[in-house]
Parts: sequence; structure tokens; C-alpha cells
Amino acid sequence: MLLALRSRTNGQDDPDCQPYDPITVRPSPLVYLPLSHASHTLQPQPSHARRRRASSDADHRVRAATPLLVRVVGAMVPTHHLLLLLQVQVVSPRDRQSASKSRKIFREDSRWRRGRSGGAVYPAMARPPILSVALPSDTGRVLSIQSHTVQGYVGNKSAVFPLQLLGFDVDPINSVQFSNHTGYPKFRGQVLNGDQLWDLIEGLQENDLLHYTHLLTGYIGSVSFLNTVLQVVEKLRSVNPDLIYVCDPVMGDEGKLYVPQELISVYQQKVVPVASMLTPNQFEVELLTGLRITSEQDGLKACNILHRAGPRKVIITSALIEDKLLLIGSYKKTEEQPPEQFKIEIPKIPAYFTGTGDLTTALLLGWSNKFPDNLEKASELAVSSLQALLRRTVEDYKRAGFDPSTSSLEIRLIQSQDEIKNPQVTCNAVKYS
Repeated sequence: MLLALRSRTNGQDDPDCQPYDPITVRPSPLVYLPLSHASHTLQPQPSHARRRRASSDADHRVRAATPLLVRVVGAMVPTHHLLLLLQVQVVSPRDRQSASKSRKIFREDSRWRRGRSGGAVYPAMARPPILSVALPSDTGRVLSIQSHTVQGYVGNKSAVFPLQLLGFDVDPINSVQFSNHTGYPKFRGQVLNGDQLWDLIEGLQENDLLHYTHLLTGYIGSVSFLNTVLQVVEKLRSVNPDLIYVCDPVMGDEGKLYVPQELISVYQQKVVPVASMLTPNQFEVELLTGLRITSEQDGLKACNILHRAGPRKVIITSALIEDKLLLIGSYKKTEEQPPEQFKIEIPKIPAYFTGTGDLTTALLLGWSNKFPDNLEKASELAVSSLQALLRRTVEDYKRAGFDPSTSSLEIRLIQSQDEIKNPQVTCNAVKYS
């Protein structure tokens, strides 16, 4: 489209033109500006500097002459506004016909670009760096692939905020997006498939945004999606070979399987070997190893089996053994050394909570990053933080007049920020000899 410069005659505006709004005006890339006086004509200049001087000179002359306006999509635009935006040649009415015939039209300066909608024009500035990549924090940048609920705290809703409080930049990808967790009578939402996940990864790659220090995965509901996650691991490690992959193999709890049976073998054969840290519960570690956990020694044996398969850090986040609720941790500082192993006895709280497994893994990721060679310390902080949050949750339900032992509870995540950032250690690790 061409932009036609009009003069206001006898102080009357063109009746077809609307008041000028600099926000909504959409300049065209194809421009000629015929002036009402030949004396204002400026000839094209080959040099960029001379073109800039010519535009400045034209702007000065236009403002000094009769008030001139430009018709832009039905609006009257002051010429000096347009000249600030566009590199143009100003021609006289006498040259208008020849300009039209020869199609001598002038495009936008290369320093300006058109918006995606084809409308607004923006400065074509250099793309700013991603500061979380250019100036990485002492903690890191996490890609978290987990479930998401609009209401409540499970999956990414339970993991992202605590990691941010601990200093991480976190980019979440929601494997599912539900209205609420599935423990409610009804839920609605969408499930992301493997192709859609890979499309997001390719979008990040196309913009050089795939440099992550950590990958965190939680609930995954299909084999195809889990296979795509494995491709994501490979892709991220091609960018950063030191990527730490923290895997919470969410498959079930207390003898109940949450996912299709065929996912078990994929976790065993493909996921465990590429994980840096595994955080299964008692039921999940039994599925992964085929070993029934009835004693602490069974738990340690299961950790050793998983070490041999790949990960150097294994934490059984909850195991009910001889009426004690335990966290059992095991980690290898080097491949050659035997693992260091410990336990933490977790105080029992007479209530059932949702999202605690996701939160536990996020806290373990955060604190183990700060104490990479002291998994006992990281686990003490994670468990103590979680316990403080759960106690607050129970107290708040009681204050609301609800018996917390009668139903599953939504955790009080936002209200427990201090306990997440600066936990007081109340649960101590005991090393196995």
C-alpha cells in the first residue's frame, strides 16, 4: 500500500480521515510522499549518511511549511512522525505521475521490521541475550516436564515454585493440564503427546534456548511420551554434556499402579541408565528392581542394583519398614568407590497429602545441587522443609474447622516460603556403616 501525503487546505481536515492515534497506525513498507510545493523536492542520495541528512532536512522543511498530514489506513498522521519511522524520498506533485509509472517506491529502512501480524512496525534491534544462559546463577536452569493442575499443587505446580525460591530458573513443560488433580470426583483437561512435546523442544532449539543444567521429569502417562523424553535427554546432553537428569519415576504407590504396565520396562531398560538421580518411592523401587522391600537391607540392595544400572544418586523417598517411615539414600562420589548410604526417619503425620512426592524431588534437586557431595545434608534439608510445610498444612485445615485425617489435603505451598528457603533441620541422617 502507498501512503499519500495530503495538505490541509483552509485549515480543514480531510473528512474521510480519523484522528491520529500513534499506537494503532500501521505504516506500510511501500511509501511515496508527494509534497504540495516543488521547492521541497529532495533527490535520492546514494549514501546512507546523505539519505539521513536529506530526511532530517525534509522533516525540518515540512514542519516549517503548511501543516502536512499523511493518510495511513484512514488516519491523519503528522509527517514528522512518519519521517522518524521511515527512510523516504520526498517528491513533488510534478513527479508524482512519473513516480507512479516507474514504481519508484521506497521501502522501510533495514533497521525496522514488520510485526508478525503484518501490521505494526518495530525497531529491528539485536536480540537480547537470555540472561539465565549468559549470566547463569549459582544454581542453574531447569527444564521441568511434569503434570499441571489449574487448582492445587501437584506436578509442576508443586515443583517449580520451590525451585525458584531456591534460586533456579525453571522452564516448565506440562505433560498434562487438568482442572484439578484426579483425586477429585471430576476433572477435565488436556494431555500432551510426544509429537507436541518435541515441537516445543524444536522451538527452543531454533532460538538457541536449549542450554539447561538440569532436567526434571515426573508423571508421564504413555510409552510414546516417555520415549520422546528420552530423545529430549539426548538432545539436551548434546548441548550440555554435564546435564543432570533428575527422574521421579512416578508409576504408583502403596501397591497401586498409576500408569500402563508397559511403562515399567521402558523405565527399567531406557530411563534408569541415563538418569543422574532417581527418586522412587517404595512401590516404585520394587517395580524397577523386582526386589521386595521388607527391610532396610532390602532397600540398600535395591539402591545398589540401580547404581549398577546407571544413576550415581538414588533416594527411596518413602519406605514403610517395621512401622517406621524412612527415606533411604545412596550415592557414589566416583564410579570406583562404593556408595555412601544413609537413612532418615520421617515423622508420621496422620493425614494424606497430594503433591508431596513432586515437592520432595524438587527439594532434593535443589539442595543436592548446593551440596553435590553431601547427599545426607541435602536430604536433611529437603525432609525438614517438607515436614514443616505439612505441619502448617494440617494446622491450617484445623483452623478452617476441617478434620485433616478424613480426606487428601492440598499442601500450603505459598504460605510455607520461609520453610522452603531457610529450613531448620529437624530430621537427621544416620549413616550405614
